[in-house]
Amino acid sequence: MASDENYAWSQPQPIPPAFRPRRPRQPSLAACLTPLVTFLVLCTLLVLGTVLWYEYKAYRQAQERNIYGVPRIVEPRGDLSDVEKTNIAIYKKAKPSVVHITSMGLERDFWSMNVQEVPEGTGSGFIWDEGGHIVTNYHVTKEAHTVYVTLADHTTWQATRVGEAPDKDLAVWHIDAPKSKIVPITLGSSEDLQVGQMAYAIGNPFGLDLTFTTGVVSALGREIQSVTKRPIKNMIQTSAAINPGNSGGPLLDSAGRLIGVNTAIYSPSGGNIGIGFAIPVDEVNRVVPQLIKNGKLVRPGLGVQILEDRSARELGVEKGAVVLNVYRGSPAARAGLRPTRMTRTGRIRLGDIIIAIDDKPVVKANDFFDILEKYYKIGDTVTLTILRDDEEEKVQATLGSSD
Repeated sequence: MASDENYAWSQPQPIPPAFRPRRPRQPSLAACLTPLVTFLVLCTLLVLGTVLWYEYKAYRQAQERNIYGVPRIVEPRGDLSDVEKTNIAIYKKAKPSVVHITSMGLERDFWSMNVQEVPEGTGSGFIWDEGGHIVTNYHVTKEAHTVYVTLADHTTWQATRVGEAPDKDLAVWHIDAPKSKIVPITLGSSEDLQVGQMAYAIGNPFGLDLTFTTGVVSALGREIQSVTKRPIKNMIQTSAAINPGNSGGPLLDSAGRLIGVNTAIYSPSGGNIGIGFAIPVDEVNRVVPQLIKNGKLVRPGLGVQILEDRSARELGVEKGAVVLNVYRGSPAARAGLRPTRMTRTGRIRLGDIIIAIDDKPVVKANDFFDILEKYYKIGDTVTLTILRDDEEEKVQATLGSSD
């Protein structure tokens, strides 16, 4: 028989409380809701913070609008500078004399075959005298059937053609406007112009109100080509902007006097690049009275036709004006000048070569015309130095009309 001790150990023993497995505890409702509440609180705070931030930003913007959204106080300008006063005075003085010119051409309607007037182009001009004569560029109105002149007060008048000088790019028209509307431009001189002095260009491009640009006399004695391919010499070059449509308008000095007629822009693109030209007023003052009186430019001449320089050089003439033809009954014919002829063998026999007029050298053909036009008038007697059969001779001739 087993002992009691052995028996006790052989019987199942109870598990100590420390080693007993615990049954899982069920979470409480409060523990489940805590993370959700925390998340909702954070979202609410974020939304509230965002709303408050935008409200604050809107408030600041409203404050700034209250500060900056009102008219500012104007700073007193003070007196104008002397240069500005001069510019304004020149503009006001010349404005009543500057006009806008519209050229009208004729066009036949394709369907109805009716002839109607259509705009050909526009330009500028100015009032020359109290008689209502208007001066502009020849190229502005050369193809015009009708010309309309608009004055500074915006009244428009139909003009009649008075005279043209294509070689000088000048034309004169006339309007029958009341004397109260006719304000002739103040005339100046171009003889004493100096490079660097102020120059002012006024025009009326595209029918807009007057434009006023300032610059300086950039150069003197320039030469450009007219529409007839004859050179216009002694041109004024200016840095005053001469825009398209300003052709024919006046170039003024700082006293508001006319010193030139704006006539061209030298630019490969056709726009203004700061190189403008004007016909000097001394030339204008010589040509315009003739156009008013005769309808054309009457030049002193000899009644000869001069060979072109290129052809003369091809024939071996290095300098001088070769007489190509002598018109019957002309001063040249009376003086005994010989023309260029063709011999029976088909060879060219050169005529007289004019190398000087009253000791003024003639190097090329244009020198011949320029000397006669600049220094002489019809009825003057000149001494011609000529080469005839390689011998130098002197011949006297009385000048007549170039026509």
